[in-house]
Amino acid sequence: MRRRLINSTLAVVLVVIAVFGISLVIVETRTITSSAQDRIESEALRLMAIVEANALERKSVSPVTLGEQLVVGRYARVTIPGQPTVEVGRQITDSVIRGTARGEQGEVVVVEQSRASVTQEVVRTLSVVGAVALLAVVAAVLLAVRQANRLTSPLTDLAETAERLGSGDPRPRHKRYGVPELDRVADVLDASAERIGRMLTAERRLAADASHQLRTPLTALSMRLEEITVTEDLATVREEATIALTQVERLTDVVERLLTNSRDPRTGSAVPFDLDEVVKQQLEEWRPAYRSAGRAIVRSGKQGMRAVGTPGAVSQVLATLVENALMHGGGTVALRTRVTGNQAVLEVTDEGPGVPADLGNRIFERAISGRNSTGIGLAVARDLAEADGGRLELLQAYPPVFALFLSRTAPAPTEQQKTVR
Repeated sequence: MRRRLINSTLAVVLVVIAVFGISLVIVETRTITSSAQDRIESEALRLMAIVEANALERKSVSPVTLGEQLVVGRYARVTIPGQPTVEVGRQITDSVIRGTARGEQGEVVVVEQSRASVTQEVVRTLSVVGAVALLAVVAAVLLAVRQANRLTSPLTDLAETAERLGSGDPRPRHKRYGVPELDRVADVLDASAERIGRMLTAERRLAADASHQLRTPLTALSMRLEEITVTEDLATVREEATIALTQVERLTDVVERLLTNSRDPRTGSAVPFDLDEVVKQQLEEWRPAYRSAGRAIVRSGKQGMRAVGTPGAVSQVLATLVENALMHGGGTVALRTRVTGNQAVLEVTDEGPGVPADLGNRIFERAISGRNSTGIGLAVARDLAEADGGRLELLQAYPPVFALFLSRTAPAPTEQQKTVR
């Protein structure tokens, strides 16, 4: 494209120079020749005036006097009736420009000048015109190169931006070029880059959340399956299989929940449920792991409570808190349930070192961790709690007390839910 722009610009300039240059050469040649002819005729008239003045005074024409009036390089011939012809200067043998003047008494003055001098003047003029044309061509080439670079460089940048988008680098460049059409393309590419970036971020977040949230249930499920493989007691097999099926249902619910939150984190499916069943389930699943670590997990507080939420999501939030207490806490872990106003509160505390003072509530931010972990679990747990209209908070840093607040009254259906129904 750059070469095409340069060639087209140069072609236009050459056409303009050819049209106007040839016209200028023709006009200048004619002007120079006409001017030379006028000067010769003027000189002939001037010499005729001298000749007539001498004739009135009855004097002979002196070649010296005429030579003083004649331009150097020219030839003059004066013819007077009854007198010899007077010649001034050297006679020119090649092509000449001739001027003639005639007097009242039959005098004739002829002045000649070599056409070569006129040709030299024409050549000098043509040289000036040619130099100007050459400068115009050079200026046109430089301007064409500059304009081509101005147009092609943005296109190259836009092509590189599109290539980066295709290779998975969605960072917008926010670069503009001062050309409305190209700036419009840059705006579209930047907007596309931002959309792709959001999509990639959502996909990475979903993958990270899924890997983190499914790790613990899968570990517990594999432990149950191992128990089944090593036991010969049919009752134990049935019991472990029942627990395994429950965990599979939880895994399915977790996957559906993650997919739903990835599409719209505000979407919830909260229903009234028995909070004691969720707490009991988590105690049964985590008690073997705590027993292996030489620690205990206990439950206290008000029982027989019902809360509003998604049982699978609440189980996942509670599992995250219990797992964090196992990995980062110490001593006995206590699950306490209580009522405050219209809310059911489920607290998880342990006897460990607690949350570092420099973190505080930032512990719920992604990639924030005080014990070199991924920093994803608590962030996902808070998202799950908020999706059901609840909230997850750190009530106390030392000893650590995490509290899950859930409503005890079912919320009124939204307009979207009414439409679906």
